[in-house]
Amino acid sequence: MTMPALVSARWLAEQRAAAGLIVFDASWYMPAERRDARAEFRRAHIPGARFFDIDAIADTESSLPHMVPSATQFERMVSALGVSNTTPVVFYDQQGVFSAPRAWWLMRLFGHTDCAVLDGGLPQWRREGGELSSEEAPVPVAGSFRASLNARYLRGLGDLLDNLHSGREIVLDARSAERFAARVPEPRPGVRGGHIPGSRNLPYTQLLTAQQTLRSPEELRARFAACGVDEHSEVVTSCGSGLSAAVLTLALAVAGLPPGALYDGSWTEWGSRDDTPVAS
Repeated sequence: MTMPALVSARWLAEQRAAAGLIVFDASWYMPAERRDARAEFRRAHIPGARFFDIDAIADTESSLPHMVPSATQFERMVSALGVSNTTPVVFYDQQGVFSAPRAWWLMRLFGHTDCAVLDGGLPQWRREGGELSSEEAPVPVAGSFRASLNARYLRGLGDLLDNLHSGREIVLDARSAERFAARVPEPRPGVRGGHIPGSRNLPYTQLLTAQQTLRSPEELRARFAACGVDEHSEVVTSCGSGLSAAVLTLALAVAGLPPGALYDGSWTEWGSRDDTPVAS
């Protein structure tokens, strides 16, 4: 099975029983929302789905939230969830298109391309009459996943500092315009307001419809073009903690543009240091 980066609820309803396909709920909420994604998964999920914990499938020793784990860690954790290198995977989240792209990006980062995001997530699945279940997810049969790191999809602090001088890559910040311009405080304590000098603001919400589905490829290309991005651009996406940045990365792929890379530490890393320049 070869999947596009984005699949519809109808597609998933037709393919859900396909041999080997695994569906994951990769929901995540901001701490201030005080919502338990795993508990909500237990109450209502796509039948047969498993939970993909973005905070656990991460470098848990880092002081930064849900940073990329080592290849060895990732292999062990996704194998335990039943994933092998040939397993087709679909991710969704409970909000629409918010956190599922992070899980999709992680799989691509470690060499697994047969994966997709459910457009509109669980809300769209509900709207289209999809079945829901509250049954306990069965313990998965362990898979055998071997990672192959695609380093071109990942950027770190040093890369972004170098880019301040080279300007080779366009940095797109997925946070709200208010946070980008430091008009509102950052949600995490100790993090300065503002943005990386030279970066451009493209709030991820601008890429979504009122139903929280991704806009058409044509609309996405127009929004990227307004930020100076075309098929020749080298792009790095960023956000608060490397999560909604993946919405931009997914949208680039859906728009038929080079997907570029993602700055994993994002503003939580950049804005919490005293040796990084800040613009507002």
